Amino acid sequence: MTRPPTSPATPTPHADDPEPPPPTHPAPLPFTAPWTYELHFPCDPRAPGIARLTLRAVLAAHGLAGLVDRAELLTSELATNSVRHTKGPALVRLHWLDPVLRVSVWDMGPDLPPLVPPPAAPVHADGGRGLLILDLLADRWGGCGTDEGPYGPAGKTIWFELALPPESVTA
Repeated sequence: MTRPPTSPATPTPHADDPEPPPPTHPAPLPFTAPWTYELHFPCDPRAPGIARLTLRAVLAAHGLAGLVDRAELLTSELATNSVRHTKGPALVRLHWLDPVLRVSVWDMGPDLPPLVPPPAAPVHADGGRGLLILDLLADRWGGCGTDEGPYGPAGKTIWFELALPPESVTA
């Protein structure tokens, strides 16, 4: 068996050749640059916890620690509702447009909740406080139904927005 010829364009490295430079990585996005992350998840009781961990990691990586606590609680409420009240998959979308974070939760449930928060739930109730919490903690929130179409199945999206106070920038 003969050795294949080496071409002059790809010289054989020698032990005394200098190390090639490491590959370059893109620079991190500037703090004010917009970005979007999505997490798709099945109808599984572990999904809201995974959504919380993902949100916390993304916001920490982008220097948005000032939004983590409110965003985590509200995302958990919406993701839990998706898992409890629908049978299909869902997704959480995080969208940053300085200085506002919008978190949207889509699921296959066809029914929008009332967009006016209901009166407070009885003290010993197991649920019924999610929209009240959303109304109290979000700077803005809303929802819309989606029809089945070329981009996916029908369902609904509930979203909230949190504005970053100017003194909270940690980037």
